[in-house]
Amino acid sequence: MSLKPPKKSDLKKSWMNPKPDRGIKIQPEYHLIVSEGTDTEPAYFEAIRDTINRQYRKRIQLVVAGEGDNTINLFWKARRRALDSANGYRHVWVVYDTDDFPAEHIDRVVDLCREQSTTDTEYHAVWSNQCVELWYLLHFSFMQSDIHRTEYWTKLNHHLAGIDAGIYEKNRRDMYRILRPFMDAAIANAKRLDMMNQGKPPSKSAPGTKIYELVEKLKPYLP
Repeated sequence: MSLKPPKKSDLKKSWMNPKPDRGIKIQPEYHLIVSEGTDTEPAYFEAIRDTINRQYRKRIQLVVAGEGDNTINLFWKARRRALDSANGYRHVWVVYDTDDFPAEHIDRVVDLCREQSTTDTEYHAVWSNQCVELWYLLHFSFMQSDIHRTEYWTKLNHHLAGIDAGIYEKNRRDMYRILRPFMDAAIANAKRLDMMNQGKPPSKSAPGTKIYELVEKLKPYLP
């Protein structure tokens, strides 16, 4: 190969000029969050969605749906949404409380998520034992007592009063904004519970929650 510089007469010839890079359009990573509740969970995750979609729409997009169904039925509704959508969801998050549902239904969702996941779409069982309010409480303190979910409200009201944030209600639309400064503590506390529950199915992991896995996945996009 000659190391001589090209002749001036050759510089204008087409074969001397590489074709311009047309660039490849990169599609954003789509996430579908399907929740059992139609108020509490959607309000929290919609606030996250709005924050992320507003700033990183070309990199990641979230769709949130409250189905008003639970455990196994919720999974199949989430899968139907994913299959019917043209988005091509990379991650589908099935968010549900254990409440008083049968243990076999609570645990079966984990199996379904594993069985139905493909290289293109990964399903995640985002359960809370007993309910999503445990995730809220973990923003303020570590809690390992297996108390009934009705007792969560008293504790939440105590913590919210301590930061002048009023009282807790199921349909509050500002819980993400209120809890955001304490997110790292909540993730750490939820992970600690996860370690304590290691080897147990969701139905036996009380208290426990997998919401931290979803939030931790999205955290790099949250200011």
